[in-house]
Amino acid sequence: MKEYALPKLPYGYEALEPVIDKDTVTLHHDKHHAAYVTGFNTTLKKIVEAREKSDYSAIKALAKDLSFHGSGVVLHNLYWENLCPKSESKEPVSGNLLEQIKTGFGGLDKLKAEMGAAAKAVEGSGWAVLVWDKYADQLLVLQAENHQKLAIWGVAPLLVIDVWEHAYYLKYQNNRAVYVDALWGIINWKIVEERFSKAK
Repeated sequence: MKEYALPKLPYGYEALEPVIDKDTVTLHHDKHHAAYVTGFNTTLKKIVEAREKSDYSAIKALAKDLSFHGSGVVLHNLYWENLCPKSESKEPVSGNLLEQIKTGFGGLDKLKAEMGAAAKAVEGSGWAVLVWDKYADQLLVLQAENHQKLAIWGVAPLLVIDVWEHAYYLKYQNNRAVYVDALWGIINWKIVEERFSKAK
């Protein structure tokens, strides 16, 4: 079975300042994200061992851990790609993604308002996720508790907002709302558009 690896950041640790400080990015990527990679790989090895021994007595816990850590890795991979230095963040002014946002939400400001509200309202730790629902040809905003709960099977995540405390606590302390509002200034909309095109 193939293991996950911790990807390098697509920019320097200080590149997201002043929105996200270097210390937070370093801790978040090198410790928390890395821990999900390790957790997934360790769990995968335990599953392989269980398979070799034909001993599935712990499969419920292992399957849960695999989902938790694996989803943590995937969402963090998306999160880092979703961000860019403030000077490089350019909102879509035309194209298929913007048209779909207008159709689904009434405009970019309304998408930001809905997704921002979803991020701020996540119960405990989790994510807000803009997804493409290929079954209904529409964009949706979802919440994910932890990393894996409340998902819809088969949707393609396009944009994610991490609202686990480790994503913002060093700079923003317990003020999640200020962090979420500030994050819009460093979104890499080009990546979001590329994901949308692939999902379509």
